[in-house]
Amino acid sequence: MFAGAPSAGHPGADHGRARRRRARSLRELLTGWAFVGPASVIVLGLSIFPAGWSFLLGLQSWNGFTDPVFVGGANFAEIFSDPDFLGAVEHTALYTVLFVPMSVLAGLFLAVALNRRIRLIGFYRTAIFVPFVASAAATGILSTYLFDPQYGLVNNVLRSLGLPTPGWLQDQSQAMLVIALMSLWGQAAFTTVIYLAALQDVPGELIEAARLDGANRWQTFWRIIWPHLSPVTVFTVIWQTIQAIQLFDLVFTSTRGGPLGATTTIVYYVYQKAFRELQFGAGSAAALVLFALTLLITLGVVVYSRRRGMEAF
Repeated sequence: MFAGAPSAGHPGADHGRARRRRARSLRELLTGWAFVGPASVIVLGLSIFPAGWSFLLGLQSWNGFTDPVFVGGANFAEIFSDPDFLGAVEHTALYTVLFVPMSVLAGLFLAVALNRRIRLIGFYRTAIFVPFVASAAATGILSTYLFDPQYGLVNNVLRSLGLPTPGWLQDQSQAMLVIALMSLWGQAAFTTVIYLAALQDVPGELIEAARLDGANRWQTFWRIIWPHLSPVTVFTVIWQTIQAIQLFDLVFTSTRGGPLGATTTIVYYVYQKAFRELQFGAGSAAALVLFALTLLITLGVVVYSRRRGMEAF
């Protein structure tokens, strides 16, 4: 070894290696931010900024034209004393109770039925998913055509069979049920795809061992398959609950909140306050209440699932 060359343990060599590692780490950090930076800016611009602005509007009285006036919590006091808002909360809760269990159970049933090696299985799976990609406007128009009390296809079939014809979307006691059924027609495909993917991840050797031990199909499903589906079920319930609380498009294209406000949801109430009555402060306050409600329900389901050992997050 030459006299002037630094040895492996020389302080100068260690310092040079540390400097190169820092330079490499800095390059990797900058490269990572170069990839995620634009997306982060878009997410912040489309979520954080509107949320902050909505919070500020919730504390102001503004019609979109005049100067905003700070009113503090007056908008929140107004909406909580508004019977229309309380009715919207009740209708949203009713829709959630109807829609979420039906969508989860329908998706699970269809996924189990489609998780088989049968002829044309690819066609059946595609046909199940087609309603999910249909627009809400098309679904709303279809629902008004099917369930019109006088000219709808459903009532025409009932008349031909000599059966009574309900009012459907024009009946206060039935309108929300029809909305839930039409939502199920499209949204059940989403839960079906999620459950179908989860079913295909269940180890086949466990199912085969259960059958060799004498377990029937129900016992195999309940003891072997269902524990593997529990985390997926938690995720599906949370996702469908969020979708149910945010219901707007189907109501807007079918009933416009009627009859007599029977299908007015929280989001449709926000739309009416902000964009029809030009009360942006009250509409923003209602939107913040919707956000808080969604957050509380999500946290409640997550905490409950973790205590039961069914973590999905």
